[in-house]
Amino acid sequence: MRLFVGFDPREAVAYHTFCQSIISTASVPVSFTPLALGMLNDYLETHTDRSNDFVYSRFLVPHLCGFSGWAIFADGDMICQRDIAELWALRDESCAVMVAKHDYQTKFGKKYLGNSNESYPRKNWSSVVLFNCSHPDNRILTPDFVAQQSGAFLHRFSWLKDERIGEIPLEWNWLVREYQERTDVALLHYTIGTPCFGEYRDDKASVRWIKSFRAASSGLDEALSPNFPDR
Repeated sequence: MRLFVGFDPREAVAYHTFCQSIISTASVPVSFTPLALGMLNDYLETHTDRSNDFVYSRFLVPHLCGFSGWAIFADGDMICQRDIAELWALRDESCAVMVAKHDYQTKFGKKYLGNSNESYPRKNWSSVVLFNCSHPDNRILTPDFVAQQSGAFLHRFSWLKDERIGEIPLEWNWLVREYQERTDVALLHYTIGTPCFGEYRDDKASVRWIKSFRAASSGLDEALSPNFPDR
């Protein structure tokens, strides 16, 4: 199973914590690829309106997979609480992409690091995407094409007919703080800000993130002790 995860160096801990949550619950092998801009040698990011480094690079997933097979993209500010194989099993070959079709107005005008957080059509649809990389409609997503398109065009999946956009349950992209507080869903999405930022640690869902963070940092105290060898 190929999983591409959004990576931004300003919250690198979120990426590693999310990956740990996948490892802790997955029943099948998972291949992790961080969408770090320095690794994308054939893509030059020129957009100036991005709130994080993977706002646009997520749409390169079919290209990075050689337009073959399926892959999952997910933002890094998440925690997976159930087997990711359950999400993988939802693949529908008739669809070019499959997403949680949120329909909401944000409660927050600002999010982490002071970024603007405006409402717009199909907001957060692109934060978890099952990409049918083999689908002919996705072959348009080359590095040059993505570099030239607006956020509105890409995040609304405007290169696709509506019937090619399949649906996954909202519990696979549950928006913490935006939706009713729940901790029993498959995937918690800390879209306003992960608990790695102090101002986002005061809700029940933060406990789940912190638990995964502690699992990811197991052994860290020992590694940072004065007696730990430096080579």
